[in-house]
Amino acid sequence: MHRSQALTVVKATARLKVLAAHAREHLAAAAAFEAENGVTSDVEGGAGTLTASLLDSESLHGGSPISARSNRPITPLSDLSLYSAAASLRAGAFSPHMPPPPWYTKDIIAVKEMLLGSRINILMLCVPVGIAAHMAQWGATAVFLLNFLALIPLALLLGDVTEDLAVRFGDTVGGLLNATFGNVVEMILSIAALQQGLYTVVSTSLLGSILSNLLLVLGCCFLFGGIKFKTQAFNAVANQATSSLLFLSCIGIIIPTAAVQLADGGEVSSSDLLNISRGTAVIMLLVYLSYLGFQLHTHHDLFKGDDGEEEPIMTFAGALTTLAGITVTVAVCSEFLCSSIEEFSASTGLSQAFLGMIVLPIAGNACEHITAVVVAMKNKMDLSLGVAVGSSIQIAIFAIPFVVIVGWITGHDFTLDFDPFATLALTVSVIHANFVTSDALSHWLMGVALITNYAIIALVFLYKS
Repeated sequence: MHRSQALTVVKATARLKVLAAHAREHLAAAAAFEAENGVTSDVEGGAGTLTASLLDSESLHGGSPISARSNRPITPLSDLSLYSAAASLRAGAFSPHMPPPPWYTKDIIAVKEMLLGSRINILMLCVPVGIAAHMAQWGATAVFLLNFLALIPLALLLGDVTEDLAVRFGDTVGGLLNATFGNVVEMILSIAALQQGLYTVVSTSLLGSILSNLLLVLGCCFLFGGIKFKTQAFNAVANQATSSLLFLSCIGIIIPTAAVQLADGGEVSSSDLLNISRGTAVIMLLVYLSYLGFQLHTHHDLFKGDDGEEEPIMTFAGALTTLAGITVTVAVCSEFLCSSIEEFSASTGLSQAFLGMIVLPIAGNACEHITAVVVAMKNKMDLSLGVAVGSSIQIAIFAIPFVVIVGWITGHDFTLDFDPFATLALTVSVIHANFVTSDALSHWLMGVALITNYAIIALVFLYKS
C-alpha cells in the first residue's frame, strides 16, 4: 500500500501536465473534425470547461484547478483518475460527434501513459536487445548488463499495472495484491537462479534486497529529507510493529544458520537442516498472513495514506493481460541474466556473492528507491518508511520462505543455512535500523550512519571470496 501511495505523490504533477497536453490535442482534433463535417459542439459545457480548468497556468504549478466559468476550485483528480481522464480525452469521449473508439483503445493509451510517465522507462529498449543478446550469444557481459538494465523499468511497469488491478477490489484485496506483487521481480530472479543451481546468488540476492532497503534506501531518505527538514517525525505505533517483525525475521534466518555453525562436531545432517528450513518457512508465511491482517484490517488506519479515491485506467482484461505479459518478460530476462552470472563473474573478477548482495537488488528496487527518497523530501516519512522498511519485511517473511517452498516443490532444495558473515551483517543492520527509528524521529546524521553501514558491508563483499 505504501508503495502505491508514494508513487501517487511523486507522479501526480507530471501526469497532470500530460493530461493538459492531451486536452490540447483533443480540442484540436475536435475542431478539425467539426470543420470538416460542418458540425458544432458545446465546448463551454463539455471538454472546454475541463480543458480550460486544467490548462490554467497557475493551476498547473500549485493549488487546485480553477473553473473558467465559475472561478470555483475544482476537486483535484487522483493519480489514476488523471490517466482515465487523459484516455477519455484522447479517445474523443467528450465529443458527441466523434465516432466511438475501439474497446482496446483505453488499454493502449493507458500503457502508453505508463511508459511515458518516467524517464527510467527509456531502459525498456534494453528488453528486446537483451533477449537478442542471449539468442545471438553476444557474450556474458553484454547479456548480463542488458538484461539487468531491462529489469529496472519492468519492475516499475509491473507496479503500475498491479496498482491498476488493486484499485478495483477495495482496500483489503487491493492491498493484498500490492503486497503479493510488491517484490515479484526479486522472487522471480531468485527462483531463476535457484533452478540453475546458483544457491549463493539466491541467498545473497534476498539478503541483499533486505540490506539495500534497510540501510541504503532508509539512509538516503533520512539524509535527503533531513537536509530539507531539520527533523522529521513518523508514526510510532506502526514503527514499533515493523521493528518487531524485522527482528523476528532476523531470528528466522539466524537460528537455522546457528544450528549448523554451533552444532556438536560442526555438523547437522542435510535432512535435519531441510526440515528446520522448511518448518521455519511455513511459520514465517503464517507470520506474513498475520502481518497482512494487521496492516489491511485491524490497524488499517496506521498505514492509510492520503491518496484519495482512485479509478482503474485499464479494462480488467487488459490489465490482466498486461500483467501476465510483463511477468513472463521478467521471467525471461531473469533467466537470461542468471545464465550469464557465472561467466560474467569469472570475466570481471566480481564474486557471485557480491553480485547477489550488492548488484542484483538494484534491478528490482531502483525505482522504488528513488520514490522513497523523493517522498521523504516532501516530509511524508510514513510513506517513505513504508516503502523502505515494508519491502524489507516482505522479503524476509514472504519472499525468502516462498523460495524455500518453491525449491521444496521443484526438487531444488534450498535451506536457510546462509553465509555466516551475511547473517551477521543482517543482524547488525536490523539492530541498527531499529535503534535509529526507536524514537520515531529522524535527521540527516542518522542517514549518514545507515549509508556508512551499508558501504562497509559492500566493501567487505567486494573483496570477500
